[in-house]
Amino acid sequence: MEKTTEKTTESTEVKIKFSEMNLSEDVQRAVEKMGFESPSPIQEEAIPHLLEGRDVIGQAQTGTGKTAAFGIPLIERIIKANENSEFDRNSRLPKGIILCPTRELAVQVAGELEKLAKYRKDIFVTAIYGGESIEKQIRNLRRGVQIVVGTPGRTIDHIKRGTLKLEEITNIILDEADEMLNMGFKEDIELILEEITTEHQTVLFSATMPKPILQIAKKYQNNPEIVKVISKVLTSDNIEQSFLPINPNYKNEVLVRLLAYNGWESMLIFCNTKQRTDEVAEKLIQKGYAAEALHGDLAQHQRNLVMNKFRHGRAKILVATDVAARGIDVDNVEAVINYDVPLDPEYYVHRIGRTGRAGNKGVSITFISGRREVYRLNDIERYSKSKISQGTIPTQDEVLAKKQVRFVENLKEVIGNEKKAEELESYTALIEMLEIEGITSKQVAAAVLSLQLSNKPTDRLTEAEIWDTRDRRRDGRGGRNDRGGRDRGGRNDRRGGGRDRGGRSDRRGGGRDRDRGSRPSYKDRADRGIMVRLRIDLGATQNVRKGDILGAIAGETGMRGDKIGAIRVNEKESFVEVPQSDAEKVMRVMNKSKIKGKKVEFEKA
Repeated sequence: MEKTTEKTTESTEVKIKFSEMNLSEDVQRAVEKMGFESPSPIQEEAIPHLLEGRDVIGQAQTGTGKTAAFGIPLIERIIKANENSEFDRNSRLPKGIILCPTRELAVQVAGELEKLAKYRKDIFVTAIYGGESIEKQIRNLRRGVQIVVGTPGRTIDHIKRGTLKLEEITNIILDEADEMLNMGFKEDIELILEEITTEHQTVLFSATMPKPILQIAKKYQNNPEIVKVISKVLTSDNIEQSFLPINPNYKNEVLVRLLAYNGWESMLIFCNTKQRTDEVAEKLIQKGYAAEALHGDLAQHQRNLVMNKFRHGRAKILVATDVAARGIDVDNVEAVINYDVPLDPEYYVHRIGRTGRAGNKGVSITFISGRREVYRLNDIERYSKSKISQGTIPTQDEVLAKKQVRFVENLKEVIGNEKKAEELESYTALIEMLEIEGITSKQVAAAVLSLQLSNKPTDRLTEAEIWDTRDRRRDGRGGRNDRGGRDRGGRNDRRGGGRDRGGRSDRRGGGRDRDRGSRPSYKDRADRGIMVRLRIDLGATQNVRKGDILGAIAGETGMRGDKIGAIRVNEKESFVEVPQSDAEKVMRVMNKSKIKGKKVEFEKA
């Protein structure tokens, strides 16, 4: 790599328009169709260099328009080469390769490029990634594509098989290069770059520029332009950011309170580990919430199913790890909750950037436990150049009051809906029957409200139990609480947060009752009525977990998670308890369904 030219641009209002960027008519139409008028700062700076054929290192955060920044020039260069007969127009070999760290991002990038090439019948795009049938991808490649978007591992698989040929490659692009290196793809990336022997343009786009990225640039790029777009503030003004210092054993209880109080229709919960995502999703399903877990252990068709449910509102809560969430592109996410403080400040920016989009307001809440996480939060504030204020946890009375207000609003909406009039009329006969028995309409209404709006608290935690009183102050020194007194902490605080509701100390935090996570108390089981035990012909050897069984039954049958009883996973079989009244339906529905992509057989144990 020879001497580089570096230009840093501050993310401010852009004055030029796409119509002034000398783009082809077809690409211009596609850009207008997508609703874009002016380029983002990274697009404005990078596109001219890329159109000239220069190698480029682009540094910008997620959500700044990087895909179009490299996608538009790539399509323009292919169009120009075709028109100048540089390629055999009948050639089916790809001209450009884009490497992405995850399957989700590869699919997202391919989708964006297809939109940009919408009016070009001579440009086809395909995505190749692990977890999907390689035979299907081979068929797509043989039919002929000009642009391949792939993960490093699957790209190498196709190169070794001879199904991805590199003889006509003119462009290689590394998208989110830093994340690929973090995931251990350095050797794969270099292997792919070594395989490309044609004269080509090499482009790196990354949010950060660690030394390994610069080493790759030095080895494989030729006099690259370095374009940096730095925002004054990395987080949107549309996002209301706050933190809650919480006793680690009561995160789940606080989470449920927040959900019940706010009534969000679409939200993301981020955890630092795959295991934690499963645990949190399982707890929420047990509470009757439509939640799904998304992490790297899921097969590709499962990930697709989960994302389709989330995009179409069948799952309102997505519990995800940072890596699995790469490529999530949903505009209507109302809130993001950081169940675990992210290990890297940059991850915080990526996480909360998924709410507050398209001019909408968003909410971000971060749970912190212990002094170390206070320090992390301070680092996040410095990195993101934003202030994160301390929030409040609603009391049980506030939760119940908010629940009542929402119920009344929904009630009024139903009563005022003309389309519902006929349906409501069908219930009047039942009310008239009750009135004959001496029960007034007012009594009927009160009884219905009583059934719908239970005044029984879902938890009885006090504020002293919920708050992590060791670190109410944000200066990282601890010692004094918000009221100015010395906070000595109780016995539970000294032991790392106290005992969980099952009576067992969990020193690692997270509120996990390991052996009883899916096993209800005797009282809960009595409330459900008579339970029936069903046998399932899948077990731990098929990588099945309790959460998989619980989620599958709840998702396929529509049964609330808290109606499902004890779940036990053995080596080659599993057992689950369901209400006797629902047993036949569960067996009938689940015997036509799959768990973790495998057909299952439910039968009475």
